[in-house]
Amino acid sequence: MFTHIVVGSNDIARSKKFYDAIFAAMDIPPSEIHENGRLVYAKHGVRFVVTKPINGKPATGANGGTIGFAAETPAMADAWYKAGKENGGEAIENPPGVRHTGIGSLYLAYLRDPDGNKLCIGCRVPE
Repeated sequence: MFTHIVVGSNDIARSKKFYDAIFAAMDIPPSEIHENGRLVYAKHGVRFVVTKPINGKPATGANGGTIGFAAETPAMADAWYKAGKENGGEAIENPPGVRHTGIGSLYLAYLRDPDGNKLCIGCRVPE
């Protein structure tokens, strides 16, 4: 459905620490800081990019926006959540756990990255 997602950052080094940690929990290798100042993480042909805004204005988190990542297991979601909290992320909403939704039972965890972007990781769990 999409080829890439881009989020803004006011501190690329701080973002690198955070995103390297949460993506390591998902078996995604760390990013280098590319010559254009961006971080690029990739898996299965999809890219997640972290960059300072091109217009030179401060990066801000999307109000009402959430970026969701797919976990293979609840244990992967827990490792992602723990890595994020230990590397500058902010725990938000309910603690990680099962939520019963209109599309079935999901194991979900939510964080804000150091720049305020709302992130979620989740996987389906048996009813």
